[in-house]
Amino acid sequence: MLEKYPKDVKVVFKNFPLSSHRYALKAAAAAMAAERQGKFWEFHDRLFENYNRLNDQTIGQIASALNLDLVEFEKSMRDPAIEEKIRQDVYDGRQAGVNSTPSVFINGRRLRNRSLEGFQEAIEKELQRLGKKAPEPNS
Repeated sequence: MLEKYPKDVKVVFKNFPLSSHRYALKAAAAAMAAERQGKFWEFHDRLFENYNRLNDQTIGQIASALNLDLVEFEKSMRDPAIEEKIRQDVYDGRQAGVNSTPSVFINGRRLRNRSLEGFQEAIEKELQRLGKKAPEPNS
């Protein structure tokens, strides 16, 4: 969707660590710490690949595999600014009615059909609502 609608779509990621997952908060902080070294999405994706076996060792292995500066990474994970950002994201999520992850919104509207077609339909509907023309195929 980012390639198809490069001028109209942007991704905004918000953390919403579930309290039922023991390492979710630590994983969120780790991804935010990785962001400071330009590796958020790589770290994020590996966390989700390993969601069922997250622990301190796995988080450290991911950081090492991504060649992060481990001293800076550990320091960033303990930074109160990261903790506050996660807290604000959770608050924003609750205000929007988020109760599970992943949750997707397009201009504040929850996307129920998260298939490729569902994304495209919702984006085109929103573009139409805003009076914008959807790009031509292969453009």
